[in-house]
Formats: sequence, C-alpha cells, structure tokens
Amino acid sequence: MVKRVAVIGAGTSGLTAIKACLDEGLEPVCLERTDDIGGLWRYREKVDDAEGCVTKTTCSNTSKEMSAYSDFPPAKELPNFLPHASFLSYIRDYADHFRLHHHIRYNTEVKKVTRADDFADTGRWRVQSFDHKNGTARDEVFDAVMVCTGHHTYKIMPPFPGLKDFQGQVIHTHELRPSKDLEGKKILIVGLGFSGGDAAVELSRYNQVYLSTRRGTWLIPLIPDKGMPWDLAFNTRYDLLLSKLLPLACTAATWAAYMGQRLDHDLMAGFANDELPFRIVSGTVKVKDDVKRFTSNAVEFKDGTLENIDMVVMATGYSVHFPFIENEPYVEDGHMRLYKNMFLPDLDHPTMVFLALIESNGSVIPLAELQSRVATSVFKGKTKLPSRQQMKQEVKAAEEMRAQRFPHSPRSDVLIDYLPYLEDLAELIGCRPDVGRLMLTDPVLGLRVFFGPLLPYQYRLQGPGKWAGARQAILTAMDRVRFPLKTRPLPKTTWTPAGRVMGWFVYPPGTWVVFLHLMLVAMVIYILMR
Repeated sequence: MVKRVAVIGAGTSGLTAIKACLDEGLEPVCLERTDDIGGLWRYREKVDDAEGCVTKTTCSNTSKEMSAYSDFPPAKELPNFLPHASFLSYIRDYADHFRLHHHIRYNTEVKKVTRADDFADTGRWRVQSFDHKNGTARDEVFDAVMVCTGHHTYKIMPPFPGLKDFQGQVIHTHELRPSKDLEGKKILIVGLGFSGGDAAVELSRYNQVYLSTRRGTWLIPLIPDKGMPWDLAFNTRYDLLLSKLLPLACTAATWAAYMGQRLDHDLMAGFANDELPFRIVSGTVKVKDDVKRFTSNAVEFKDGTLENIDMVVMATGYSVHFPFIENEPYVEDGHMRLYKNMFLPDLDHPTMVFLALIESNGSVIPLAELQSRVATSVFKGKTKLPSRQQMKQEVKAAEEMRAQRFPHSPRSDVLIDYLPYLEDLAELIGCRPDVGRLMLTDPVLGLRVFFGPLLPYQYRLQGPGKWAGARQAILTAMDRVRFPLKTRPLPKTTWTPAGRVMGWFVYPPGTWVVFLHLMLVAMVIYILMR
C-alpha cells in the first residue's frame, strides 16, 4: 500500500501533486532544488543550465480562468493574461492557502532514484538527495515517486553546418536576458514556437530580427473576438462535440479561415501571440526559410538567400532528460513512451509517474492537476490501470495518431489535444461532469458547462475531489474576466427599434450563433444519413 510519496520539484505541477497526495491521505515529501517555489515561472537573472526559467517579459498566453487550479479561482482584480510576476503570485497564494510549504524541503537536490531492494514485491523507490543549505545527504525509501520537473530545462542546440565557424554569439532562448549589449545587432532566431515568437517580439524592439522557420505556424490572437480571451472562446464542450462529429478537414478549414483573418497561413501548428504580426508587417521581423549553413558572419537559408548577422538565438526547444533516474532506461532518442503521458508501461508497479510532460493548446495547470489526481487515485488502489499489453497497445495507437496529426514535429510524443485529454483523465477517476443530468437538474449550470468555456472547476462538480464552491466558480467566471476591463463607468447606449433589429444581424448574440451551429450540425448529419 502506497503511503509516503516523493514529489520531485515544487513548480506548478509539483504543488498540485502535493495537494493531490494530501487529498488522498498520503504523505508527500517534496524535494525542491532551489530555495523557493514556482519552478519555470520564477524569473532569475542568473542563468542556470539545470533550471528552467521564463524570460523577463514573459506573459502567460492562456487566460487566468483557464489556467487556474480547479479549487482556487484567481482574484477578479488580476488581468486576464498574467505577467510572470503575477502568475508567480497566484502560485504562491495557492501554496499558502493549502499550506503546502510544510511538505517541501528547499535547497534539496535529488541525486539518484533507483528501485528499492524490495521493488519487485512493493514497488518502492530509493531516493538519494543532498541538502545544499546544511551540506547533508539523505538516503530514503518512498512508496511512490512523482516526477514534476517538466521538460523545459535541457536545451537542444542543433549542429547546423558551419555553426562552429560563426564568430558571433550563439545562445539558446533559455539564456536570453535583456541587455543593452544586444541593441543595434542583426539577430537570427531559429525556430518559431512559443519561445521563438516571444524572443522575436522582444528583440525586434531595438534590432533587426530574422526569424527562421521550417514550416511556419498559426498565429492565434490572444483576444480574437469581442474582448474574449482566445481559450475561453474556443475551448468548449460544444466545440469538442463538433470536432468529433465533423471531419478533421472541415474543422481544420474553419480554423484556417479564421486564422487567415490575421495573416495568411497554411495548416500547421499554432501559438498565441498578438504582437508578432505587427512586427512582421512593419519589417522589424523578417520571416525566413530553414537554415542551410552558417559562415563566419552570415547565414544562408535553404531558399538561397544570404543575410549578415551578429548573433544567433536558438528557439529549438528542450530535450527530455532525467539525469537522476537510474540510467534513464525510459528515454529513447529523447522520447518517452508513457501510458496517458504519465505511466511507464514496463514497470511491475505503477508507482512512478511523470507530470506535465506534455504540450498542448491549453494551460498546463489543469492538465497537471488532473494527472496528479489520477496518479494518487492509482496509488491508493481506487483506479486500476489496464494490463501491460493493453497499455503498450494504447501507447502505440496514440503514437500513430500523433504522427498523423503532427507529422513534422520532432516532439510529437508530448503533443496532445487539450480538451480530449482532460476529458480522458477525468473519465478515469470519475470526475467528468454529467452534462445531460446537469441540463435536467440545473439547466443554468448545464448550459454553462456545455456551451461555455471548459473551466477547470468543472472537474470539481462531482465524483472524487468534489468541491462545494465549483458551481459558484463557474457561474462567476465571466465576472472575473470582465472586472479588470471595467476601469471607468460608461453611459449606456440607447437603441432605436430599427437599430436594435439591425444589431441582431450585425452583432448576433451567442444564442443565435449556437442555433446556427446546431443547424449546421443537423444538416451535416442529415446529408451523411442520406
């Protein structure tokens, strides 16, 4: 029986792992390498290759309500997209509210994790750690281990031809810090993902930036329509239903048409960034083809063009690496094959889990929180995993699906579809809301749950971990979204009858939009049945 659990890392996923353990009556011991919580979201001027860190200007690209812990709504005063300092403040408030600090050993580095001598019978793990503050070493045995260190620490530096001969500075976005020494330089950024886009925006304020990308990306506006954050507008159960009913080509075409309102795109991966399109059209950021080779002071692209540059910033991502786990037998060519992106199918006992080893079109906090709840439910024996063979088959099927969905991504093993993955995890532990029952028993809430954004609080409405405040958190979420935008009172607009009728067609209310979508679905089903 699992009782004592080692939680490695006190970032956003480590904190929710501690709380999930406490909720299940387990004894978590969190081992944190630094002297504070926050992980990736705690900005530090000093670069440490063993620690992930946001940049000085990083702002969350998922909204506060969709990035919330499911039983701790953010304050209404917070902006909808949190700068890293505000995000860290929210994380601190969460840890304080649930008294998580008492279970964290700070300045404690995990040196080695190996199977205990009785692992075959008990599934226990031996954890060796070192306290840098006291200079003491510990050798302990835990019933289970939750690895919460993520995958944004060990940088990838591609060996492009001629890069060793380049005389300018070459860094990774992991090392990027604001400096006057950067001003006036011609800078090449290799890679167009979240970090590449943010780096291009920041550096182009006082430099000419070239942005090299192999296949481009969708640029998703943070506030696409009527001031609504993008993830509140698009991540709904209604949209999830449409994606299941309609062919992928249809939903992809809808996305492509919408994204084309900002810039012309091909069908590819995407990330949210409002500033980059303006930097591109103003010429301070020039999008270039993939890199072919470097010379001593220039870069040649695969389209044959050549540009003189002073500096290279690699936005080429990170590798999966857990140096403290016994010889890392689970990592093959930088990939991990995990059941539900969490469990190792080959282990005799499911007592080691990996949290937040994922990338998606949504916030990591709700994902890591549900992962933690699933893991602790498995530890307690409340949730049973399939056989090894079944898990391996599902892992293989998931790999094949992702290879089709993300054919050009070298990191397809960590890419997931946000909404289906959340629903899948919730189904495992029985906390997925019964929308049909809610429509009958609480129609106001049922309509919000189905047509409104899929807020994290929905997974506290019923089942294990039910929270009495979940209903209120859902019904008041839009009030918290609107509050920071209400900076001054405005006079009410008076409409003539003709103007009111015209407004219904020019600015249709949500009910009209829902009705038209339902009609579209009905027509598609009717055509398919015929």
